Amino acid sequence: MEKLVKQKCEACRADAPRVTDDELPILLKEIPDWQPITEDSVLMLRRVFKFDDYQESLEFTKKVAALADEEDHHPAILLEWGKVEVTWWTHKIGGLHKNDFIAAAKTDTLNS
Repeated sequence: MEKLVKQKCEACRADAPRVTDDELPILLKEIPDWQPITEDSVLMLRRVFKFDDYQESLEFTKKVAALADEEDHHPAILLEWGKVEVTWWTHKIGGLHKNDFIAAAKTDTLNS
């Protein structure tokens, strides 16, 4: 994860390469708490973070939002009492780019 955390998300174009089937398991090893999921034929990364109450969930959500603005890469965030679900994918390419793994690794650091 440390290698991913040190990287910066890059601007993505519609023709940017998706993560390949060979790259996927290697990158997932760096962020083991994240699950690859498919919704509407789009591969994404999802993790649910648990908290003791709504206020902690809200504070974490604010940190994720700040990270997203800093990286100029924005996830889906579902805020609930005691949990926050974060889903990363690259909209322009309709799937996973290395940026998503960088952002997921950085998201993990916000919960420590």
